[in-house]
Amino acid sequence: MTTAKAAVLSGTDAAFEFADIEVRDIRADEILVKITATGLCHTDLSVQHGHIPSPFPIVLGHEGAGTVEQVGSAVTEFAVGDKVAASFDSCGHCANCDEGKNAYCLNFWPYNFGGARPDGSTALADAEGNDLHSNFFGQSSFATYAVISPRNAVKVPDDVPLELTGPLGCGIQTGAGTVLNSLGVRAGESIVVAGTGAVGLSAIMAAKAAGATTIVAVDVLDERLQFAAKLGATHTVNGKADDVADQIKAATGGLGAKYAVDTTAVPAVIENLVAGTQFGATIAAIGVTKPGATIPLGLFSGAGKSLVGAIEGDAVPQTFIPRLLDLYRAGQFPFDQLITTYPFTEMDTAIKATQTGEAVKAVLVW
Repeated sequence: MTTAKAAVLSGTDAAFEFADIEVRDIRADEILVKITATGLCHTDLSVQHGHIPSPFPIVLGHEGAGTVEQVGSAVTEFAVGDKVAASFDSCGHCANCDEGKNAYCLNFWPYNFGGARPDGSTALADAEGNDLHSNFFGQSSFATYAVISPRNAVKVPDDVPLELTGPLGCGIQTGAGTVLNSLGVRAGESIVVAGTGAVGLSAIMAAKAAGATTIVAVDVLDERLQFAAKLGATHTVNGKADDVADQIKAATGGLGAKYAVDTTAVPAVIENLVAGTQFGATIAAIGVTKPGATIPLGLFSGAGKSLVGAIEGDAVPQTFIPRLLDLYRAGQFPFDQLITTYPFTEMDTAIKATQTGEAVKAVLVW
């Protein structure tokens, strides 16, 4: 048993409260990681506000990074002292996992959102020993220690600070992977990205790294659009305009973009992307929607176009995160420019900063 401190969420719309908790002994197929930093992701806040159902009380956090302190007896891939980043979990034995499509694990929901191990047990307890829901994305890294499966842990090199590597496990991976893996954007092609938060900006950087020659950024904040241009957007469109689709088409020589990525999950925004893309285009919707949201498309407005939902950028974290780090070292994926660090105890400040746009990607550091 290990004592830890964690940010505990007791219910929908409740505040995160710091408390002393117990981390139960790891099993043979698990590792114990001392968390150095974890990214603050929109998915965590979606659980907090009830947009994603969850059991309570729970420890969230799913972009953790830290150092391995204990290794289960059946684990051979990791050793004490290894630096790791944690990503989403998967079962490893369903039909999709067998095909290397870990992000589409047929057991994705219980492994990542169930609030417990697959057998229903919890890795965490409160100070009195009562079960505390855990294993969020196979980690629950809003704590000083996390119990993690080797399937969702990725070794990271010593030359990259742990404060940077955590967000690679979800948000940044999702944005970049959607462009490089899900859509397969190639040199010379065109793409429009709606929403220039961490996920959208990661998509823009990936598009530039892939050699896309027309990269259109759409957002309602001019300062974010300026930042998008700095990171690779060739054109910017303010989403408050009445002619968003027309501006996207104008930026792409009148044809419309070949690819689109939506990170907003706002129906009207997706409608603009469908209208602003060319015949045969593919539009990837990767934002977390509010319950009951629908896309108001006419019967023929999307004809000849594909609207797809991409999960975690179709990434296999153990190979894709090192790929992103290689691009970073080569100066082609400067994701460090997205990150602002905050002491973990200033979580409320970090949340407010991401909501106001002051911070693109907040990372909480113990």
